[in-house]
Amino acid sequence: VLDATARLLGVDHAGLSALALAAEPGAGGLVHLPYLEGERTPNLPTATGSLEGMTLGSMTRENLARAAVEGLWCLLHGALDALRAQGIAARSVTLVGGGAQSEAVRAVAPAVLGMPVTVPQAAEYVALGAARQAAWVLSGHAEPPGWASVTSEVLEGEHRPEIVDRYRSLAFEYAQRVREA
Repeated sequence: VLDATARLLGVDHAGLSALALAAEPGAGGLVHLPYLEGERTPNLPTATGSLEGMTLGSMTRENLARAAVEGLWCLLHGALDALRAQGIAARSVTLVGGGAQSEAVRAVAPAVLGMPVTVPQAAEYVALGAARQAAWVLSGHAEPPGWASVTSEVLEGEHRPEIVDRYRSLAFEYAQRVREA
């Protein structure tokens, strides 16, 4: 989503982040449903992306960048809702990977998710996780070995439920149209 939006706007990731942060929360009413390759949560394998709320006033580079970042986090908010529906309550989210370097991604995450977002120091966490699981299995112990903790930053922000509410409403309508097609 962020790669495609940056390409569309002719900027790099830092430029996309700067544009997104220059827009007000809510992106002037512009909502990006980022189903660029179908979607798994909700299960909409044939869905395509959608940009809603386009007006002469909302169609700015800044709002488009902001809508992409907010749409990405709203999509993940929906995945958290799916976990909650199964009785699993997340208390925080950990942000790793390339997106963790984006100031806009870091700023929007706690506002949309309504919970703290932890950003550990950069590392290869997928490889480390696999190596740690292998070490645990090979140790033969019932409990995992202790690991040195990493330095993390905890991001918090003012929760903006109106962003999620608008996204959720449009996403629900869109899902109905896709399922009926």
